Amino acid sequence: MSPIDGVLLAGLIGAGVWRLGWPGRWRPAGPWACLALGALAAVQVVVAGFTWQFVGGYALLAALAFPWRRAGLWSRLAAGGGLAALMLVALAPWAVLPAPELPKPRGPYAVASAVYRWTDAGRAEPATPDAADRRNVIVQAWYPAATSNGRQVAYIDGLGRLPPTVYGLPRLLFARFGQTRTHAVDGAPVSTAHPRWPVVIFSPGYGAPRAVYAGLLTDLASRGYVVIALDHPYESAVVQLADGKVVGPAPRADGGGVRHMERQVVVRAADVAFVLDRLERGDGLGPLSGRLDLSRIAAIGHSFGGATAVLAASHDARILAAADIDGMLYGDVRARNLRGPLLLLESEGTQAMTPYVRVTRGVMAEAPAGGWRYAIAGSNHLSFTDAERFLSAPARWVAARVLRGERGAAGTQAVAVDILDAFLRGPLKGEPGDVAAAAARGGGVRGGLGRP
Repeated sequence: MSPIDGVLLAGLIGAGVWRLGWPGRWRPAGPWACLALGALAAVQVVVAGFTWQFVGGYALLAALAFPWRRAGLWSRLAAGGGLAALMLVALAPWAVLPAPELPKPRGPYAVASAVYRWTDAGRAEPATPDAADRRNVIVQAWYPAATSNGRQVAYIDGLGRLPPTVYGLPRLLFARFGQTRTHAVDGAPVSTAHPRWPVVIFSPGYGAPRAVYAGLLTDLASRGYVVIALDHPYESAVVQLADGKVVGPAPRADGGGVRHMERQVVVRAADVAFVLDRLERGDGLGPLSGRLDLSRIAAIGHSFGGATAVLAASHDARILAAADIDGMLYGDVRARNLRGPLLLLESEGTQAMTPYVRVTRGVMAEAPAGGWRYAIAGSNHLSFTDAERFLSAPARWVAARVLRGERGAAGTQAVAVDILDAFLRGPLKGEPGDVAAAAARGGGVRGGLGRP
């Protein structure tokens, strides 16, 4: 909530309490208060933009401005009850913030970002009926920056051109997402602390846009990694293609289910391989040109993205380490081909899911370098995303109790990044990384070393 939103909302609620509690004092001064609040509302729309959360507030302002008339007891009680109800209506939508509030990265480096919209001329787009359509792969790089000064990179793709619904939600809800502070400078020069930086490929959960992992990925980038986050078009909730078109999910011709996931993870793994090919070509990388250490690459992902990362790592020798964050594995995972360690990072309760445990144990047992497996107590599946940051503090508290995520997104992501950083230091930086110590510092993290 912006400062002007907070002042206006407080003023409206205060005026409602004033009219209800001291009607005699309201009569001479109330109209002037309404004029002041109306002027502030006009300034708010001009400066901060319209937000759906204030529809109830504007209705409350209209009710406050309605001329006061003497009436009988029952009429006054009805009017008072209606005004109190409008005050609740004005407050209720603020369970969801107009724009997510993201945490500052905790690492030693400032963070910048660049977006690339590439077309794979060698692959048809499987999600559209036009045989001439080529597969688009959209990536956003989060990287250590030479400066923290400059224009903030946009939080979500295609603002101003969104489809009617995003993730089943009306686009009106995203009207102010352009105001989200991402703590990343758009296109800033890469930090000169090192000549080249290791690369981490990140794949999001099924249907999730890369944007909802900004909190996690900026924190990881601030530790000294170039994090390349993919959007998988026609599956993600919203993607802006290379030609500027903004698209959402395509209908599932196969009806969904496990068979669909087995097919889709292959498409995603091919997206990862294409991105690595483009990085190796080195052209069109803007600030990242010549600054990537492509001998040190890892793949990580959340949920279905975790399956993507492990599958890609088992088929592509360029990937030296893989991390699956709370994701069931799909596809032809060739665990014996994994060149480096594997990290399984889970939310509370995931280890009780029998199919997940059976598959992941089998992969870990066959991985030549072994790895680590940890479950973070007090987290849930969405704690690794920014979803909780769309909510106000009271709404977060309620959601944490309903979804069993008492640690919250801030705590979960902080522990996850600490563990990921310790895990990646060896294969990507050639430095000792104490994964067990990072997990112990998180508190309530269970697990340990897998098969060496």
